[in-house]
Amino acid sequence: MENLKKLRIEKKMTQLVLQMKTGIDQAMISKYESDERVPTVQILCLFADFFNTSLDYLADRTDVREPYKKKMK
Repeated sequence: MENLKKLRIEKKMTQLVLQMKTGIDQAMISKYESDERVPTVQILCLFADFFNTSLDYLADRTDVREPYKKKMK
């Protein structure tokens, strides 16, 4: 998840600061960024909301950062 690391660095945040802001353990953030572990969908959603980006961008599937617009019911 290179884009997770990219977003964190652009915000000038350490993994520890990201942990404090999201509640996700710093060791897990490190493993996500180095592709040692795959985050759950719930964790991906948390990161996407926190960084205001799409899940596809976080998963390195696209270069488009903008989040998808929610469908109106």
